Amino acid sequence: MTEDNELINFYESVQIEGKLRTEEHARRWTAATLRILGVALDGRTKRRLARALPQELSQWLTDVFWLLHFRDPNLSRDRFVKRVARRAGNTDYQFAPFPIKAVLSGVRQMVDEDLQREVAETLSPEVRELWQQS
Repeated sequence: MTEDNELINFYESVQIEGKLRTEEHARRWTAATLRILGVALDGRTKRRLARALPQELSQWLTDVFWLLHFRDPNLSRDRFVKRVARRAGNTDYQFAPFPIKAVLSGVRQMVDEDLQREVAETLSPEVRELWQQS
């Protein structure tokens, strides 16, 4: 399967599972989720995950840069969801878990089990639970 077809299928899946109206919404939620996920991961795991994803997705995962960034090892699920929702331009916090789980599910399907486990181990306990539920 080519990378373009893989991305088309990915966005369709995010749109359906995430209860989103358009592919543009799926792209926006994907970008927001991956950017915040990239901030929550350690550098080594983020680079491995970026190499395993298609170019567009890996760009979103790695393009957030904070001059002084200290990863929060106890990031709560609520705070993660609120950050993603804000970055996606959505203020409905109760709706946000649907597209977030859809994006995480699509990402998990693109990577092998070892990398899935490594990502889970790097995340805070509450965000890890969200990753594993997707």
